[in-house]
Order: sequence, then structure tokens, then C-alpha cells
Amino acid sequence: MSHGFDYDLVIIGAGVGGHGAALHAVACGLKTAIIEAADMGGTCVNRGCVPSKALLAASGKVRELRNAHHLKSLGIQIGNVQFEREAIANHANNLAAKIQGDLTNSLKRLGVEIIKGWGKLAGQHKISITTDSGEKIITAQDIILSTGSIPFVPPGIEVDGKTVFTSDQGVKLETLPKWIAIIGSGYIGLEFSDIYSALGCEITMIEALDQLMPGFDRDIAKLAERTLITPRDIETYVGIYAKRIIPGSPVVIELANFKTKEDVDTIEVDACLVATGRIPATKDLGLEKVGVECDRRNFIPVNDSMAVLSGGEVVPHLWAIGDATGKMMLAHAASAQGIIAVENICGRAKEVDYDSIPAAAFTHPEISYVGRTEAQARELAKESGFEIGVAKSYYKGNSKALAEGEGDGIAKVIYRQDTGEVLGVHIFGLHASDLIHEASAAMANRQTVHTLAHLVHAHPTLSEVLDEAYKRAVAV
Repeated sequence: MSHGFDYDLVIIGAGVGGHGAALHAVACGLKTAIIEAADMGGTCVNRGCVPSKALLAASGKVRELRNAHHLKSLGIQIGNVQFEREAIANHANNLAAKIQGDLTNSLKRLGVEIIKGWGKLAGQHKISITTDSGEKIITAQDIILSTGSIPFVPPGIEVDGKTVFTSDQGVKLETLPKWIAIIGSGYIGLEFSDIYSALGCEITMIEALDQLMPGFDRDIAKLAERTLITPRDIETYVGIYAKRIIPGSPVVIELANFKTKEDVDTIEVDACLVATGRIPATKDLGLEKVGVECDRRNFIPVNDSMAVLSGGEVVPHLWAIGDATGKMMLAHAASAQGIIAVENICGRAKEVDYDSIPAAAFTHPEISYVGRTEAQARELAKESGFEIGVAKSYYKGNSKALAEGEGDGIAKVIYRQDTGEVLGVHIFGLHASDLIHEASAAMANRQTVHTLAHLVHAHPTLSEVLDEAYKRAVAV
């Protein structure tokens, strides 16, 4: 199996992507080792998806129980609702520790060798590992780079980890500042605004681009803004960037116009969360040893089989997955890429279908999508010479949503008018992150709105909001 190498497969990085690749490799009969320099589970388990969802779950309960108007409409009355910041923080920390332990144990149980240390390429089939006891070289038939990403901190922003911090520190919830600025209105900024506003903090959200939630479909973003931002204790700056941020008490933030760079204002807040995206962790990986150069944004170039490229050509037996590739910076995308890489290592040619990978923001209510936004679909249609159709349905017409008192929401289906093929689905509303998978499966199987409109959904369920959108598509 190992053809004279120490291992069939060595994976550098034990985040969700590396973990998924290792499990699949073992299932395929490969002798596998995984190298991790920091925490098993990577960003997702320790500083991202897992602890942030624990914070969102707890803060969401606080928001729900304090919404006297909503509860009264259901015939419920509750007295003074209190919470303990430290207990909520412990809930997140304990969950991260549990998932980290489960992940580690699953690898050990299946015989994956876990090596603690800094792994990097030392040549073709060779990995150098630096540990507390020194350096050693191991060999492998194939190597997967799964090194993840780190928060991006723009120039002019000084992070001290206490008063000015990234999501890495934010998930620890060490304080609840009375007034906090959030730089960025993407997934991370939105989710933390949900947490902090539910727990009583005043928020200033600063977005450099000319509209809030710039990565989302515009119909979804507009409704989400009316529900997630406008009624809450959140003020917003749009088209404005943080030119300089100085930690301290107070935190001083110098604001400027993003287009003209002219100074606009200076504000002072108790704390500042920098949620301006993530950059790949691709430094000191020894890529030069095999003739590989990262692209201008420092991502590792790969094809859709997850093979690493050098000058457009495949580097034999070298693969990369996850955030380090920049293809789709989501934990579940990394896991899918890991499985695809292992399939190709085993000689079964497969490629990643990015169009069918869903994404979600776990706000209250949630946002989810799969495929293209309407603007992206129109651009594709213009290039390819076809027309698109758009169908929408609303939670306010859904019996289950109304029973829950959760009528704010929309489902939007974007499709080709000629063939009916679904190009994108976007949902804002209760349990959107769960509902999106029906659309994801439909897109993976290249189903059309004509087929989907005849599926039978249980009544009364939230899933009927998609059913209604499909039916409206074929009724046009």
C-alpha cells in the first residue's frame, strides 16, 4: 500500500477538512497520519463554527424569552429574564472541548496516527515536522495540505485581544462591553451582532462597501436588514472604513470614506470586533521545495480535483483543501474537498460541485443560500444567452411559521426559464439553515423547477415555503 513510504497519506492540518479526509482515507484502506501544530479541530471546532453556535444558541434563548410582545401573542407571560455571561461563555468553551475530544478520539479509534508539530513540505513525498524534541522527516505517497485560515486584520488596526479583537477572541465572551463596534457586516459580523444585541450591548456596525451584507442576494439582505439590524440597538455606517483603531479604554476608531479616503468621524467605544474576513494560513509550508507558488492572495492553486497546481500543471501526489485554497471558505466545503481529494488519490476521478454546497448565517432568524445570487445568475445568463426566472414565497403565508409567530421570512428561487434548472436558492427565516438542504440536493442532482413543483411536502411545515416558490416558478 505505502510503496516504500512511511505512509500512504499524510495530512498537514487537523481541522474539519483534514479530519474528514483522514476518516475517508482510512475507510479506503490508506495508512494515514495527520499533523497538527495547534489545536485538533482547527478554527471551526475551537474558535469558529462550534463555539459561536453555542453562543448564538444561548443568546438566542435570551432574546426569545425577553421578547414579551412575541410571547404574549402566543399567550405566554414570563417575568424578568436573567443570564450569566460566564456561564454562557463556559457553555461555548465546554462544547468546543467536547467536540475536539470527539474528533481526536475518532481519529485514534480508526488508527490514524496523530503527530503534534509543525509540518511542511521538504520535497516530493517528504514532510519535515518540527516538534518540541526536534525535527524529523517522514515520507508519504500522497500529501494533503489542510492548513486553514486566520482572521484578516486590515492595515491601521491594532489588535490587543482584549479591547480590540477578532472572532478568535470573541468566541470566548470574556466581557460584554456596553458599546461595541463591529467592523464588517458579513457572516461573522452579523452573527456577533446577533449575540451582543441579545445580551444587551449597543452596537455600531461599520461596513466599507456601499451596502450592508454585500455578499448576500439583495432581496435577502434588504429583508434581513429590516429584521436583524433596524429594530435592534445597532447603528450602521456604510461606505465607511476604519482607517485607524487604537486599543484602550476607550477604543478610538478613526473613520474615513472608503472611496475618497477623506476623514469622516472619530468615535470612541468600549470594545471593537474586527470581522473583516479571513486569509489563508499558507506561510512556511515549504511550497517552494516542490516549485509551487501561491496566488496573489496567498491561496494555494488547485483544480476541482483538489490537486495542487504549479504554472497550471498538476503537481503529482500533492493536494490541498479547505480555506487555504480560497475556493469556498466553509468548514463543510473543506470536508467535502477532503473526500474528493482522497477519491482521486484512490484513482476514482471526482470533482467538487461548488454550486450545490450550501452556506448559512445562524442569526435569529437565519439566512441560508446555495448557488448563485440573482445578480450572479443574470451575469451568467447574459454570457450564455438565456433568460432567468425568479420566484418568491413568504413565511407570512406559511401556516407553521404563523403558528410559531415567526412570519418574517422569504424563500427565493432563481432558475433558467428555458430548461427550468435551478441556479440558486436563498432563504431568510426560521430554520433557514435546515431548509436549504432540500435545494442543495436538488441542485446537486440538476433538478428543474418543473420536477420540484410536484414534490409533496408535509403540511403544515416550514418546508412548504420552498414548495410554494417552486409552484410559483412553473405558474409564471
